[in-house]
Amino acid sequence: MAAGTFGTFLIIGPVCFFLGILFASFPYDYNVIWTTPEGPRDVYFNILEDHLKFLHASPPIISRILHIVIGTGLLGFLTKLYKASQANMLFDGASLVLYMAGITVYITNIVKGLRVVTAGIYGNVDVKDDENADDYISREDTLRVFAASNTILALVLWYALRKEEAEIKEIEEKEQERKAAGKKKQ
Repeated sequence: MAAGTFGTFLIIGPVCFFLGILFASFPYDYNVIWTTPEGPRDVYFNILEDHLKFLHASPPIISRILHIVIGTGLLGFLTKLYKASQANMLFDGASLVLYMAGITVYITNIVKGLRVVTAGIYGNVDVKDDENADDYISREDTLRVFAASNTILALVLWYALRKEEAEIKEIEEKEQERKAAGKKKQ
């Protein structure tokens, strides 16, 4: 039981950390994907683009801390899956799949998006004669995909956290029932 509790701690800490990061990005993402504010919309794309360039230019220690936190969450899942009951195996396995989906979104969309935005190598949508003109992605679409990736990641992590909390509550209730049954026998 102690390994499961420690594993849960190793999971909940990183998930809350990531949700905090995503919440801090929400003001940048909101006007890019959900609203159409009055005035020039390009202002919000510029703000988001500047923010992403600033994040990408941060010192290497920032990305290392982030990767350590990602690894801590994975360690928590592996700790919980080690000698787990069948019920816990299914639940923790499903939570691990959600966590891995979040990591996949991070690697494929967020890391790649940071590199594209920093380099400014958006698709050239003005090309008329190129046979691959449909493959180009504009600056606005690239920034929208980045903002939507943050939202998807937040929803996946929030759902995984809620499931983890439900499991903790169920385990605590079973433990209390077991203790109450033990006291009645005495």
